[in-house]
Amino acid sequence: MECSNLQFLNLSRNNLEKSIPMEIDNLRSLQVLDLSQNLLTGEIPRQLGLLRKLEILNLSHNMLSGSIASTFDDMASLTSIDISYNELEGPLPDIPAFHNATIEVVKGNKGLCGVIASLDPCLATMLKGKNKSRKLLLILIPCLGCLFSLLLVVGISRLVCQRLKKTEPISNDGSNENPWAVLSFDGRMVYESIIEATEEFDAKYCIGVGGHGSVYKAQLQTGETVAVKKFKEAVEVEITSRKAFEREIHALTEARHRNIIKLYGFCSSSRYSFLVYEFLEFGSLKDLLNNEERIIAFDWNKRANVVKGVAYALSYMHHECSPPIIHRDVSSKNILLDEEYEARVSDFGTAKVLEPYSSNWTSFAGTFGYAAPELAYTMEVKEKCDVYSFGVVTLEVIIGSHPGDLISSLVSSSSSSSSISTALHWPLEQVLDQRIPYPEGDVLGQVAFIVKMAFSCLSAKPEHRPSMQQVSQEISTCNSIMIGGGHKIGTTS
Repeated sequence: MECSNLQFLNLSRNNLEKSIPMEIDNLRSLQVLDLSQNLLTGEIPRQLGLLRKLEILNLSHNMLSGSIASTFDDMASLTSIDISYNELEGPLPDIPAFHNATIEVVKGNKGLCGVIASLDPCLATMLKGKNKSRKLLLILIPCLGCLFSLLLVVGISRLVCQRLKKTEPISNDGSNENPWAVLSFDGRMVYESIIEATEEFDAKYCIGVGGHGSVYKAQLQTGETVAVKKFKEAVEVEITSRKAFEREIHALTEARHRNIIKLYGFCSSSRYSFLVYEFLEFGSLKDLLNNEERIIAFDWNKRANVVKGVAYALSYMHHECSPPIIHRDVSSKNILLDEEYEARVSDFGTAKVLEPYSSNWTSFAGTFGYAAPELAYTMEVKEKCDVYSFGVVTLEVIIGSHPGDLISSLVSSSSSSSSISTALHWPLEQVLDQRIPYPEGDVLGQVAFIVKMAFSCLSAKPEHRPSMQQVSQEISTCNSIMIGGGHKIGTTS
């Protein structure tokens, strides 16, 4: 291992075997390490405790054994650790990462003790361990010779089986092949494949430009098409681009949801830094709303489905991720669509992870016209900032264009409550996109409910806005609402 500048390493769910290599301490810049859900055995190497910049460590769901080395006592930068479901025992290091942790991060082990509540005190555990070890030695010593012979036979058999598997021909139909499962073993292969597929990021492959870089469409030799987000490398933007690159990796490695864009991997070199995503042929919501030919097929059921998908994604980020993730740039250009009009929230370059005991005050980030009004004077990142942006996007889906004039009329009203009340009694005909047929029956009720909910998200006071969890729960049950003739947004009959 010679990647001394590597900061993020995620090798989870790869069926890795044997022990963690002692050379892990060569990765001195590592900040995030995820080796969870593998088949790793042996002790946690003491060299792992020498990674002084490590902030997040996940070794859960392996077969690691023994005690945790004393080198972990000096890991002051470590803020999050998960060693659950192994065979570890002995005292936990007396560090903040365990002080702030719950029993969930250590459960499923043999006999850990120490600083986490509901664990046994270490003194009692150590005394029990000594008595047990004396009895075990009397039993195990005579059996060591037999066990060694048995392990030798099993090891040789396994080695022979693995060699036989390698010689088996690969299926030509590709039905069970995942090119990323293969390519991820060779970072250079992935890097060179993408450089070749985009012809050194030629402009003809560019499908979008953002604040921190450009997005390219790349068709690999495997036949798979991916989206590649290349970050700017100019000197004047290098620092901000690097931070956006790291934020996006951090957020997307923590978040896994059907309505969040799937991150396949990332590469960073002296020449290029880029992220590799799933490619969605239908492009962004903004592009769809501005396309007069495609808009005809974007009916009210599909629009309601897009709104629901975005609500589910934000609810997951705010309430199911720990710590919560705030997107900070929810807008129609950052919502992508697949062929079934299923929404994917993308572009996490400005995302903020609300770490406990840390400041949530930051500089402005987002897109004007979608950002919550309180960001102009507080600069404090909270979940309700995303709620406001969601309200803007929802109205944009319903109206067919950015609701700037509509929001301005609400702001110009004497008070937030009276403006929202007035908006809720506007005829739906004045709000809905005129380019497609007017909704009828249950669909009309569903659309009216969504509009009402969008206005509640646009309250000038953050505390008056619903949470995304409330929004996602309410929007999923609005299908049965029916509205009669002469409808207003806030009335039912």
